[in-house]
Amino acid sequence: MQKSNIIIRSLSLLLIATVIFSCKLEKDNQTTESSNASNGNKRNYKTYCNPVDIDYSYMSHYRAENKVSYRSGADPALVNFKGKYYMFVTRSHGYWMSDDMSNWTFITPQNWYFKGSNAPAAAVKDGKIIVYGDPSGRGPIIETDNPELGDWKTKYAVLNPPGGIQDPDLFVDDDGKVYLYEESSNLYPIRVVELDADNYYVPKGEQKDLFNLHPDKYGWERFGQDHKSDIEPYLEGPWMVKHNDTYYLEYGAPGTQWNVYADGVRTSKSPFGPFEYAPYNPISYKPGGFLKGSGHGSTVKDNNGQYWHYATMAISVNYKFERRIGMYPAGFEDNGQMYVNTAYGDYPHFLPDTKVDKHKERFTGWMLLSYNKPVTTNSGLVTKEINVVDESDSGYMLGQIREFDISKINDEEIRSYWVSEVNDDSIYVQVDLEKKMSVKAIQINFQDFNSDIYGRPDDLRQQFVIEGSIDGKSWQTISDYSKNTRDMPHGYIELNKPMNARYVRYNHVYCSNNYLSISEFRIFGNGFEAVPQTPANFKVERQADRRNTNLTWDKVDNATGYVIYWGISKDKLNLSALMYDSPNYELRALTTDQSYYYQVEAFNENGISAKSEILFTE
Repeated sequence: MQKSNIIIRSLSLLLIATVIFSCKLEKDNQTTESSNASNGNKRNYKTYCNPVDIDYSYMSHYRAENKVSYRSGADPALVNFKGKYYMFVTRSHGYWMSDDMSNWTFITPQNWYFKGSNAPAAAVKDGKIIVYGDPSGRGPIIETDNPELGDWKTKYAVLNPPGGIQDPDLFVDDDGKVYLYEESSNLYPIRVVELDADNYYVPKGEQKDLFNLHPDKYGWERFGQDHKSDIEPYLEGPWMVKHNDTYYLEYGAPGTQWNVYADGVRTSKSPFGPFEYAPYNPISYKPGGFLKGSGHGSTVKDNNGQYWHYATMAISVNYKFERRIGMYPAGFEDNGQMYVNTAYGDYPHFLPDTKVDKHKERFTGWMLLSYNKPVTTNSGLVTKEINVVDESDSGYMLGQIREFDISKINDEEIRSYWVSEVNDDSIYVQVDLEKKMSVKAIQINFQDFNSDIYGRPDDLRQQFVIEGSIDGKSWQTISDYSKNTRDMPHGYIELNKPMNARYVRYNHVYCSNNYLSISEFRIFGNGFEAVPQTPANFKVERQADRRNTNLTWDKVDNATGYVIYWGISKDKLNLSALMYDSPNYELRALTTDQSYYYQVEAFNENGISAKSEILFTE
């Protein structure tokens, strides 16, 4: 009897120890961010993922006509003011502030443009931020020394150049002189005029014409998807950066709704020019991947002395001007060449305050695990008609993707999306990664299907729980946002530490829209198997139209996709394009009288192959 009691007690202690160990294991593996999400606390992330996850404002342009509702954020103007970053965005009814480029707080200013600013310009001058963004194209400079409060004061001097002011940029030179650059047109050139900082910022003299587009010579300046339209391209969004003794005047082209929307640069030794076309153009270019385009941007220096480029990225579903913001590491080579690195530009990257060996190379190496993997849901198929402003017949917008089935949730196309029949806590979406993977981050991109929201309601939120499992039976919470009060339309979740899982499940709780709609449920991390082989038989052939080059290579069996790189010198292949599944690419962004170098690599869930040999064309 005594021996039996000892055995029972031993078994009990063993059971208790097992339970304690299991609880500890579960706690150790717990990656939930529920407290931060629910209470709006600061996220202590080391990484970010494009698009920038801010509470984008809903536009109201078509409310009176047909009640089309959509979020948008475009034309970012970034300034570093007293160690904090302020981001001014088109028609947002305010602006955002951050001290780390990760946590952004929206500021509703005391005084602001009633209809929201349009393609706002911002600069720092004498302890104040100065702004111009009057939607009418005519108005005064406004300023404040307290942007967190937003007590903006007007200079009471309406700037009214011929044709008005479109897509302005304010540049303050080292000597304190202030210049206004502006234009958004497929007809008129970028212009400049000096403003009198001692006299209400009124123009000093007449505007000077600087340059226009030349799509016949510069392939990336051609209009349309993949530069395949004959419509005259748009020149817009100037932004001036001075580095050493050189003025770098950035400009956007050929059209904000296209995958090839980009920023180029021209250089000069004077803010008035003449400006020379940079042979390495464009500088900011992202024609492939989940979120495409990287034009009409601004370049800002962070608190560590490194440059970042913020740019406009296209969705163009509910309206051609439905857009988002992307951020990329930027800077200048030793020879003065400007660069913006968009390679793997919508995968997780390290934030400014995370130390890396090279600022130019901030990609984490966390690969996309969820692309086209088997996905299931308990929601039925939605077949309702969409309420959008469709201008595809005019050539100014891509055609609509009208199927809303569950396969659209992980096809790496932001313009396609899944729609749930109902918006309640009964709905789930489950992705089978097919093998055990190390999950490190998740991004949930919500879409506005038949939305009825306008402006900036203060109760917008998305609530959900993310779970992971090895076997599809025993589930563990990854992130608990069931009580979230933060509006996060592109919710990016960096796990506290990696979690091994084969299955990842989104359990819906609530979202503010009438419909639960998700354009992409993205899972990042790394697999445990081999990276792909280097693409073989890599060839390049310049076409008779020298703006174009054909790049071909053999398909790699276990590759998810490929990235090509090109540039004007072997050691500066700063431009890139990403494509999924199929090899080969027609590069249509070249300058007719410029020679180029090219390289290709393959990638999959496990990592990236070694790069190919570098090839050259005259």
